[in-house]
This record gives sequence, C-alpha cells and structure tokens, in this order.
Amino acid sequence: MRNIIPGAALALPLAALALLPSAVSAQSAPAPMQAATSAAKDAAERQLLAIAQMDDAGPKLNAVIATNPDAPAQAEAAEKARLPLGGMTLLVKDNVETKDMPTTAGSLALKDNNTGRDAPLVARLRDAGGVILGKTNLSEWANIRSSGSTSGWSAVGGQTRNPHATDRNTCGSSSGSGAAVAAGFAWAAIGTETDGSITCPASINGIVGFKPTVGFVSRTHVVPISHSQDTAGPMARSSYVAAMIMNAIAGSDPADPATAEADARKVDFTQGMLDTSLKGVRFGVMRKQVGSFAPVTELFEKALEDLRNAGAELVEIEYQDPESMGADEFTVLLFELREDLGTYLTGSPADIPVRSLADTIAFNNANAKDELRFFNQDIFEMAEATTDREAYEAARANSLKLAGKEGIDRLLAENNVSFLIAPTTGPAWPIDLIYGDDYPGSIGAGSLAAIAGYPHLSVPMGSIEGLPVGLSIMGAKWNDHEVLKMGAAYERARTAELPTPSFKPWEPADD
Repeated sequence: MRNIIPGAALALPLAALALLPSAVSAQSAPAPMQAATSAAKDAAERQLLAIAQMDDAGPKLNAVIATNPDAPAQAEAAEKARLPLGGMTLLVKDNVETKDMPTTAGSLALKDNNTGRDAPLVARLRDAGGVILGKTNLSEWANIRSSGSTSGWSAVGGQTRNPHATDRNTCGSSSGSGAAVAAGFAWAAIGTETDGSITCPASINGIVGFKPTVGFVSRTHVVPISHSQDTAGPMARSSYVAAMIMNAIAGSDPADPATAEADARKVDFTQGMLDTSLKGVRFGVMRKQVGSFAPVTELFEKALEDLRNAGAELVEIEYQDPESMGADEFTVLLFELREDLGTYLTGSPADIPVRSLADTIAFNNANAKDELRFFNQDIFEMAEATTDREAYEAARANSLKLAGKEGIDRLLAENNVSFLIAPTTGPAWPIDLIYGDDYPGSIGAGSLAAIAGYPHLSVPMGSIEGLPVGLSIMGAKWNDHEVLKMGAAYERARTAELPTPSFKPWEPADD
C-alpha cells in the first residue's frame, strides 16, 4: 500500500522533498514542468479510493468517519492558486468543527452536530491551500468518558485499528488521525491533545506528532475537555511537514484568550528545518522515564547513540513525578470538563439532544446498548460531581507549578540543557474491548509537557517486532520552532529502520 501515500505539487526547496512521502517527491516539480493533469487532484482521488478499499473494506481500519467527495476538485484549485500547502489533503479529528461535515466527538449524541462552522484552525488550513479530505475517528469524547475505555473506540466510528498490526491499539484519543496518516490516507492530519492524545498515537502508529505550546493554536469550535491543557496539533510523516502545518494553523484568535500571544510568538516554523545541526546541542536524558522494558531501552540507547554521533551532548537526568501532580491534574480535568463541555454544547447551533454534561450522561444511559456496551462513563459522572471551585483553583496552581516552573523549567535550567528526551511510550498493546487499555505506564514523560502546556514532539525511533516506538523531545514554553528543528535533525541522524504498515494482524518479525 505504499503507492497510495499522498502527494501533490509543493513550493518547497528540493532538499525538503526527501522529508516528504515518496509520492510527493515524484510529483513535486514546479508548475510549468507538470503534466496537464493536477497532481493534487490525482492524489486526493487515490486517497479517497484507498479509504474505501482499506478503511471501509479490506482490513477495515475504521480510521476515517467521513470523507469529502469534493476534495479532488478543491485540491486542484488550491494547487493552481499556488497556495502554501498547494492542495495537500488533511484529515481532521472529529472533535474539530468543519462547516461541511458533522462534528461528533465519536458520540451518537452529536451525530447531527452540523454547525456549518469551520474552527479557526480549519479556516486557516483552507486559506493556506490545505484541503479537508474528511474527519477521523477518535476515542469517544477524546477518551475522557471512562477509566476502563479501549482507546480508538467510538459509538460513531467503531474500533480504530493499527495499520502496523490490525489487532493492536492505536492509542487515544487522536487514534484515527494517527492510523490514517500511517496508512497513507492523507498527506497529514490534525489531532488534539489534553495529555498524550497526539504524541501517543503518533508513537504507536509510527508517525510524527506535535503538541504545540498551549496558546499557539485556537481551540474555538473544538469539542473541549480542558481550557488549561487542550490544544490541536499536526500529525504527519516528518517534522518538516508538521512545521508546514504549524505555519498554517498557529495564530491568535480573539475568541480564545489563551492565544493572545500567538501572533507575536509565531515564526516561519520551517526555517532551519533542513540544515539545523545537533552539534553541541544539550539534551537531558530522562532516565527513569525510559521504564524497565528492555526492548524499549535498547531502541532508546540506539537513538542516544545516533544523537551523540551527530554531535549532541547528553546529560543524564534523575526525575520522578511528584504524586500530587497527577492527582491535581485529574481534578483540573474533571472540573473543566463539566464547565467547558457544557459551554460548547450550549453554544452549538445544531439541533442536538444534549446541552450539558448532565444531559450527555443521561443520553448515554438512555442509549446504553450502543454507548455503554463495552465500558461505562465513570469519569463523566465524577466530573459532574466535581464542583468545588476553590479546590480546583488550588489543584491547577499546584499542578502547573510542578510541571512548569518546578518541572520542565527547573530541569532545563539546573542541568544546562535545551531539551528533554525520553521514549514516548511502548509498542502497541492488543485491542481488548473486555478489559480495556493496557498502557505501559512507566514509559514516557509526556504529562509534564501536557500539564505545563509546553511543546512536545514524538518522532519515530524504530520498532519492536514490527511495532513502532517514538522518541519524545520536549522544550520550554513557546520554544516550538526549536523543538521541531530538533526533530528534523534527529530524523537525519537516525539509523534505525522504520517499519512499513502490514495491514495485517501482528506476527513476530522474521529473524
């Protein structure tokens, strides 16, 4: 299926083409040299066909909930206009509003949530020449409904499957976005993250996922969990492509106060991506966050060797999450979910049956056969009961301090390093709708960046028995451009072989 990887004309330096999927390189000549047919249109047509053959049929990845039949024509028009994204296709997680498709968050309660609105980040993509190919499946309600959930499942879209092993999980909650990009269904995708929901599916599906600084990308018209931690971000095949998408979606939005500084902080995220050196760059190696699974440790050591060989300086860091940080984060998410989701549902112009979290809980109970068959809604119920504002404010202040000032900021300063690195997570676990997820909890440090609202990039660093594993690179607030450049530099230095999706159930790799 490698021949269905998306491509279209790009106004890119020739060296950048090596960082894009192969079909892009083959079709990226300047406009006067192209054939009469539109490369962008052809790519969109191939992608829609691939979705029909591999997502709706064949291995039935269930990564895509809805598609846009007008995408080929839109891609051709954007290509002819020579806009920055040149008619490239993107799939958008189905908690982000698009004016031409419903936004369901995976729930039957929102199956008719046709708002007629583009989220500002979607409008920015269109203005830059991006084409919305469709909407991706997700862990329902962005995986905040139940403590016993199976990531990648929603009542609307069913169970998303990993292209590298179709009986294995895609991680949550941007599961469909990760699987779709890995499968070659689009040039890139948009995911959202509150804590791990871009970086984990990126790691497990073998792609790049970038969680920006909270406040770089508007959250308006995105079904929320937490205004303190939510952000959208790109999921792509390379750090360079993620940077291109950041150029399109970053910016201030008067309706989202968190983005007030975004315009002033915004840069050309692609600048320096092709030639930034690792020489002399100091990385803090989060040793305890490597975990105790030997195959992950072996992969990580290979990544460290690649960094050293490219001239990076590695500093061992000993760090342990304070117990209160995670507990306080959970209090914050519960309190803000009730308020923020209620505000979103009340403001939807669509004819939907729920206008509050309480309404949604009642809807699920009334439709338990479809909504609650595999797992309950205990987190929703806890959130509905979390009403102590004073306790919430104290929890937010403490968790933010522990993750930010006394977490990432302190680790960077005390160790004189510019970035923190660790494995993102372990390899994908088997899909299990009976027992739920089996997260490798001792691996990774992404909660620090999530709670602090700082940038976090996951880049593929190899595989274990054919199952991808990512490398996390985290930096200081608003240091997004530098984090992306480090991702691109590591990609050039990486010596590990990356796996190709099999579109089959997992089998042990051949010796």
